[in-house]
Amino acid sequence: MSGTYVCEPETLIEWVEDARRACLLLFDDLDGDQLIGPGLTIVNPPLWEVGHVAWFYEKWILRGHAGRDSVHDSADELWDSMAVHHPTRTSLPLPDRQGTLDYMRGVYDRVLDRIDTACDEELAYLVRYCVHHEDMHTEAFTYTRQTLEYDVRDLGATAAPDTIGGGPLPGDVEVAGGEFALGATADEPFVFDNEKWAHPATVEAFTIARAAVTQAEYAEFVDDGGYTRRELWDADGWTWREEASAEHPVYWHKDTDGSWLRRHITDVRPLEPHLPVIHVNWHEAQAYCRWAGRRLPTEAEWEMAAAGADAAKRRYPWGDDIPEGGMPANMDWSTMGCVEVGAYADGDSEGGCRQMLGNVWEWTSSVFEPYPGFVLDMYKEYSEPWFHTRKVLRGGTWASRSRMLRNTWRNYFTPDRRDVFGGFRTCALDS
Repeated sequence: MSGTYVCEPETLIEWVEDARRACLLLFDDLDGDQLIGPGLTIVNPPLWEVGHVAWFYEKWILRGHAGRDSVHDSADELWDSMAVHHPTRTSLPLPDRQGTLDYMRGVYDRVLDRIDTACDEELAYLVRYCVHHEDMHTEAFTYTRQTLEYDVRDLGATAAPDTIGGGPLPGDVEVAGGEFALGATADEPFVFDNEKWAHPATVEAFTIARAAVTQAEYAEFVDDGGYTRRELWDADGWTWREEASAEHPVYWHKDTDGSWLRRHITDVRPLEPHLPVIHVNWHEAQAYCRWAGRRLPTEAEWEMAAAGADAAKRRYPWGDDIPEGGMPANMDWSTMGCVEVGAYADGDSEGGCRQMLGNVWEWTSSVFEPYPGFVLDMYKEYSEPWFHTRKVLRGGTWASRSRMLRNTWRNYFTPDRRDVFGGFRTCALDS
């Protein structure tokens, strides 16, 4: 913990209630076999995930801060994600649906009472951490429902994607490079340990795309035999492609007339040419780059393009503050899907890159590694176990919570994951 975490009970209570509302909206309509799912190791059983999110609040707030006993005698054996590995989560003696909801509500009621009666700086930090942990799980819950083809109800959409417009956004932005402070600064109201702390990074001049790669652009790569051309894939990528029998993005398939269709949650539709390609993994992004004569940005390049190269880097691409009308970005399920890459011009970075927050996560070329002087936060399993084994993604997606994201936020997945909401933008090779 570092920095000052001002306790504003009304705001914290509002956040906890909002996070619970979203989580339960993704869970409440599931029943029977849907609660456990088919046992895929890449997604959590929904019944387990709801219990795990509640357990996290219990561990850090009720037991850690308040010194209370567990709400459930077997909580750690059931819901501790580091002790209970993915393959075993479908066979645990979990409480039934009602029992799990009772546990969740029991935890949350006690948490709200703790905020209302005993809020201090430490509790404010823990509540923010737990809310953001739940935010990450509701995003994961959303792509789990995509994976399992469970419909997603409206979580607060304010517009349909096809009403936003924007079109394509071709072209590049030239970034002069130089010495750049990569990472978060100590005056941020909240950061995770892997963002700490800003440190000098020398970045050579580079040229980066104004927008993420679109479905139309990626379809050209697929139609040109991109998945069958060995020279476009490195050894690990080719091995993955063969083992996965991958010939196109995971939710694409051909219509009877030979055109491409894709599945978004439960809706099968023709490709939307100007939407970003989504559900592609790091290997697929790398192969596309080789085909296109481009490359992925490093995470330092990505952050410099988003935050600006000046000493006073921006918190968000457009500036340090959230406009009165809300973030100019596609987040918070506001459209229940991606929008065209030319949308949200008000959210452009200083150099002219668009949608660097929201819409689709963007793979970078960088391995997930600790910054110099890395020190564990209280939740030591958040970052450290995954260093050197994941690739970094930046930016956020349509299902990410806006209260959580900023230019320094680092996401990370193994390079084979394409169930997540991952896409990418590219850099010119001569940079």
